[in-house]
Amino acid sequence: MAKLLQAPHKYLSPDWHIANKMQCASTESHKSSSERVTAESQRLVSEIEKTTQKNQSDVNKKIEQRLEEIKFWKQELDDKLEQIINETEVLLTFKTRVEKAIESCKEPLVIAQQCLLNRERRVGIDLVHDEVEQELLKEAEVIKGVTALLERTLGQTNEQIRLNRSAKYQLEMDLRDKFIALTIDHYCAGLTNNTPDIRYANNAVKMEGNSVSLEDWIDFSNINIKKADKQRNSSLALRALIDRILSQTVNDVRKQYETVNVAFRNRVKEVKDAKEKLETLLSMVMDETASQEKNIAALEKAISDKEGPIQVAQTRLEARNHRPNVELCCDIVQYRLISEVQEITNNIQRLKDTLAQAKAELKGLSRQQLSLEEEIQVKENTLYIDEVLCMQMRESVSLNSF
Repeated sequence: MAKLLQAPHKYLSPDWHIANKMQCASTESHKSSSERVTAESQRLVSEIEKTTQKNQSDVNKKIEQRLEEIKFWKQELDDKLEQIINETEVLLTFKTRVEKAIESCKEPLVIAQQCLLNRERRVGIDLVHDEVEQELLKEAEVIKGVTALLERTLGQTNEQIRLNRSAKYQLEMDLRDKFIALTIDHYCAGLTNNTPDIRYANNAVKMEGNSVSLEDWIDFSNINIKKADKQRNSSLALRALIDRILSQTVNDVRKQYETVNVAFRNRVKEVKDAKEKLETLLSMVMDETASQEKNIAALEKAISDKEGPIQVAQTRLEARNHRPNVELCCDIVQYRLISEVQEITNNIQRLKDTLAQAKAELKGLSRQQLSLEEEIQVKENTLYIDEVLCMQMRESVSLNSF
């Protein structure tokens, strides 16, 4: 307690002066140091501010450049997308043409096959493997071949449409990503130090694991563009091929169709000519039959007319056989009567033989008439099949360009 009440230690005057000098010196030193720090801080602040502004300005320029780059590739992709869409739409119209062409082949094929079936109903000698049948078979084969070619072409067209749509999908996905990237970079370009929604972002300064290099980024769009170009070029080539195929196939079908029609017309004319000849022959046979019937009647009358003379001669001979005694001699009258009987008998036999021959000829003429009538019926049946059934049915076929 006594120590607590002790008077404080008193310094000497020199100590006081020294302490003041030291305080002044320390203050000056701190002031100078502080001024240096302040000056350095101001310089540093100014330097960093300039650097920050420069960096931010550089980043802004880079973002603008990046926006222009994305816009460039987006425009390229847009152009290719429009091209592939237009090409696919045109190819779809070609697909429709091919489908219509396939459908158009059905009726001619059915008609050709029906004509072949109808012609199986020809009869007799007219059931012949003629030029019409050969050309009809060829027509059916041509149409089947054309249909098979068109169906293969339709398959190629469907596959090309699928490839076009695949290229279109890749372009659309690329464009979608570019649109999002463009939106994000537009947002970034609009950010300033005074933008309200700027904030600190944790772990922002890092490279994502799925990041790609700029070269890969360019290559990706390049690949999509090249793929679209490739498919578009393939589609253009396929359309040119389809045009040629459709033109060639319709020409082939039309040419064979006309060939069959010409064969039909020729055959109909040939059958009509044959029918006319048969009808002429039938008329001749009928005339000859009538003539032969008159001839038979004349022969029969001639035979009948010989009954009187032979009976007279035989009666005379029989009567002269009753002459008495020596009067029963072989005189000239007797010889002449015997000769007359023999001559009349021979003549009657000759007439009978000729009558038999005439009757045989009449039967032959009757058979020939029947044969001709049957053959004319055959020709009429053939003409009905070829001219009425087949040719009229073929007139309904319309072979337009596909």
